[in-house]
Amino acid sequence: MKIVIAGGTGFIGNELVPHFEKLNHEVLVLGRTKIDKPNYHQWDGKTLGEWKYELKGTDVLINLTGKSVDCRYTEKNKKEIFDSRTNSIEVLEKAFNEINETPKSWIQASTATIYRDEYESPNDEENGIVGEGFSVQVATKWEDTFEKVELITKKVTLRMAIVLGSSGGAFPVLRRMAKFGLGGKQGKGNQMISWIHIADLIKIIDLAIHNQWVNGVINCAGPEPVSNMSFMKQLRTLIKQPIAIPTPAWLLKTGAKMIGTETELILKSRWVVSKKLDSFGYKFQFPTFNSALENLK
Repeated sequence: MKIVIAGGTGFIGNELVPHFEKLNHEVLVLGRTKIDKPNYHQWDGKTLGEWKYELKGTDVLINLTGKSVDCRYTEKNKKEIFDSRTNSIEVLEKAFNEINETPKSWIQASTATIYRDEYESPNDEENGIVGEGFSVQVATKWEDTFEKVELITKKVTLRMAIVLGSSGGAFPVLRRMAKFGLGGKQGKGNQMISWIHIADLIKIIDLAIHNQWVNGVINCAGPEPVSNMSFMKQLRTLIKQPIAIPTPAWLLKTGAKMIGTETELILKSRWVVSKKLDSFGYKFQFPTFNSALENLK
């Protein structure tokens, strides 16, 4: 197959490309970073260019494009976060319309942060309750824009929990913090963390590509979410670090300002599971947090 990965130069894209290449698929990457390889094409995620002709013959489009939310929520950054997500969807649809082609499947990144700050019970695809606040507004507009795309017969929305991998994302940062003794609970420590190992995310994308009945919204989250306190404790055990300095919410807010991020990324309780993956009979390669950690150590 010919698989196009838009926004494919980040953490997840860098894991997907070699996976598909090993399976002898033709992979085309659209990214803001200029990379001197024949299958990489630079774009800005909003403007049509010569890259549109490279889309001819696309079987599967995977769109991972979006400015990182790991920043201060200034008005400028908020606009860029919104625009990077919606513009990329709109320009990709326009590009396919202009070359008069239609990919068989469009797999679109989204976020499990769309659900409310939850402490009572997990959110699934059927019973999940959409939350409030800026990050929820981003997720909602992201998905609403994708919902308006008309040219695709099969659309899959991946509401991704925290993706754990050794080559990027949040895990290397948290491991470094724990290594230097900052691996205690963050805030009250009772906020839930939903997560998924990068290998399982790739398997779910494979499942969506190869099975026509896999469509719509899918929560990409492992079956055993853990509390922040448990997450950090298991991480400390993994790296054999007995020191565990806790970080109260007020100190997190001060630190977030210093390093240019927001405390919501740490303090919001993201309690998400997937009923759909259960109904598909999906078997997680890493069903427990401990098994994921053991693989990533």
